[in-house]
Amino acid sequence: MKILYLDLGMGAAGDMLTAALLDSMNEKDKAEAIKEISLLGIPDVTFDVEKSVKCGITGTHVSVKVHGIDEAEGLHEHHGHEHEHDHNSDHGHSHEHDNHEHHHHHSNLQKINDIVDSLKVSEQIKTDVKSIYNILAEAEGLVHGKPVTEIHFHEVGTMDAVADITAACILIRKIGADKIIASPIHVGSGQVKCAHGILPVPAPATAYILREIPMYSTEIKGELCTPTGAAILKYFVNEYGAMPAMTSDSIGYGMGYKDFERANCVRAMVGTTQNEAMRFNEETDKDNALHSDGKTAEDRAIHSDEKTAEDRTIHSDEKTARNSSDNNDTDLIIELRCNIDDMTGEEMGFALERLMEAGARDVFTTPITMKKNRPGILLTVICSTTDKEKMVREIFKNTTTIGIRETICNRYILERTEEALNTPLGQVREKRVTGYGVERSKLEYDDLASIARNTGKSLQEVRNLIK
Repeated sequence: MKILYLDLGMGAAGDMLTAALLDSMNEKDKAEAIKEISLLGIPDVTFDVEKSVKCGITGTHVSVKVHGIDEAEGLHEHHGHEHEHDHNSDHGHSHEHDNHEHHHHHSNLQKINDIVDSLKVSEQIKTDVKSIYNILAEAEGLVHGKPVTEIHFHEVGTMDAVADITAACILIRKIGADKIIASPIHVGSGQVKCAHGILPVPAPATAYILREIPMYSTEIKGELCTPTGAAILKYFVNEYGAMPAMTSDSIGYGMGYKDFERANCVRAMVGTTQNEAMRFNEETDKDNALHSDGKTAEDRAIHSDEKTAEDRTIHSDEKTARNSSDNNDTDLIIELRCNIDDMTGEEMGFALERLMEAGARDVFTTPITMKKNRPGILLTVICSTTDKEKMVREIFKNTTTIGIRETICNRYILERTEEALNTPLGQVREKRVTGYGVERSKLEYDDLASIARNTGKSLQEVRNLIK
């Protein structure tokens, strides 16, 4: 299993995460990634990538410039939402406003989405960026007591934040980790001054985003984790804790602006792990407490009829199921289920789309018979443990259900790899899976379908010609 581990001992900001991910790449991939993020199509925005040294460690520093001005010289990204800012953050984003003035125009979430839709990136990246902005807007709305639709972003803060978030999304997708794990987040301590007054660290929006995520503070004063950094982590990270037993293939250091006695950086480690019993945090262990017979009272039933062939989910009630067979892996997932009998097919279809866009591993429905012999739908959502609360909110928001059931499951996984094949008809990706004595492969449907459309051949003809 390919793992991306993020060491957040000095917090996280969008630019530091981007820099760490870039620094972890080989020179060829890094050059291609820099070219891609430089051609996003965000008006008047440029990226500067340079080497930086902190406490004797060499890494990469990324700065975003709007109209040629470094983001550190304008608004701090944290205060790109609703208010101006005049403090110095611990990542060195200094704000000396005596020498220049900012006349701020405002952008609401719809305008942000319009900007994202105009970017020269894939639909997957656009979905990622919009979802992260939704996390930011929800946090700001809660803090300011306003609906998400009324949250506004300062235009200067908008441009550099869109650039930071989009770049991070592109790089994470390029690395293609099967699982992203992060250390507990160092948020800093003390207070920060902004136009609204003195705020505690972590700032209210950051604290809201990081709820249920392990974080801590030390004697270091200032804001180490920004809302943008927190939102990126909230969206992508599957698990928080110590680094698992893994073989590291590459390491990257993303440097902040300021200097401390500690190296001001995010460290990204990319590697592989096998035979790893995936860790359970204390909350999960408590919620999944076992009776003497090794089963929870709620989960004694085996839901064999609700599994998807694609996920091959195995519902185990015993902790010993955490340990996988040799050369194979497991991970912990959550299955959320609810019964619905009063939604149209169109409404249900829309709900499934929204749940997948929000980050569900899989979503499917099963026909059932409900009370009073009414035909109904069993909605099943499979997600990571860290996405559980987000999925619960999305289910309640997009369906008519008034109750959701939860099951904690061990998922047994075949190791997946992908290779690009050069064929007479063009390049086609081949996906391979191995493990548990199984080895098989299949050609990527999207590539076959694209060739079929371009050549006028049927899908089967294309598949036979390539084979």
